[in-house]
Amino acid sequence: MDLETRIAQFEKMATDDPNNDMAHFSLGGAYQQAGRFDDAAESYLKCVELNPTMSKAYQLAGAALIATDQTDRAGEVLIEGYTIAGERGDLMPKNAMGDMLDQLGIEKPVVEKKSTGPAPDGSFVDRRTGKPGTQMPRPPFKGPIGEWIHANISKETFDEWIGQGTKVINELRLDLSRDQDGETYDAHMREYLGIDDAMYEELTGEKPRASV
Repeated sequence: MDLETRIAQFEKMATDDPNNDMAHFSLGGAYQQAGRFDDAAESYLKCVELNPTMSKAYQLAGAALIATDQTDRAGEVLIEGYTIAGERGDLMPKNAMGDMLDQLGIEKPVVEKKSTGPAPDGSFVDRRTGKPGTQMPRPPFKGPIGEWIHANISKETFDEWIGQGTKVINELRLDLSRDQDGETYDAHMREYLGIDDAMYEELTGEKPRASV
């Protein structure tokens, strides 16, 4: 699929479902690949407006703003993202944003990781949202990624992904019987649930075959 076709598909997804954070995130990535950094920054910022916990989107928004010489705005976005990443324990985005803040000559805020253990009432806390939820009775599928999802992602969030995944299949016209399309679907799932490429490699010992 060529880049312009991907951009058109993600634009349609974001327009049809403007409250879909992952549609805006994916659109930002396509814009960034096309060198449309202003558009990429705005898509990533729309993503974090809808989902303030997505630290990776802050990182990429900051990089896109720096690429367009909007350094003051980039600094504001990166400070906010660095704080959120630190509180959530998202080390890869935090370190990347810390490096960009250093390059801009901006002091990094002091951040303490918030506890993601059981809530006071003993309920399960979802790592993606930071909110109490219901732990799934078993991993959604076999393997280390399924085990991680079971340990960190609530049933409510995973159910939301199933709805989002259906939109990804329809908008990108994926045929999950094809390996390449299955890898694309899995990449969107990992991005939605907060499993970046570094975490995937740490969990599986392999590099991901596809990324969003």
